[in-house]
Amino acid sequence: MATQRFELGQVVATPGAIEAMNKNRMTPAYFLGLHQSGEWGVLSDADKRANDAALKDGSRIMSAYIMHDKEKLWVITEAVGDDDKRASTCLLLPDEY
Repeated sequence: MATQRFELGQVVATPGAIEAMNKNRMTPAYFLGLHQSGEWGVLSDADKRANDAALKDGSRIMSAYIMHDKEKLWVITEAVGDDDKRASTCLLLPDEY
């Protein structure tokens, strides 16, 4: 099992993301595992570096993955709050942002 590099907080998913994952026979756990282990997916090198910095400074973390049918799925973990914790992570489609 890959190392969990940060906490996800409460995990939520949009209806579109749930439908797309079901259609592709893929699970939220699969994408959350990649995201939490620092496998950022199909981001630019600059966005990957921003995520690596976010692990240290507490800012927002975003990953992007391509499902079997070539549809893109985003996973976004909110920035650290005043309590020094990340409140939530959302799985969504880009057009739902």
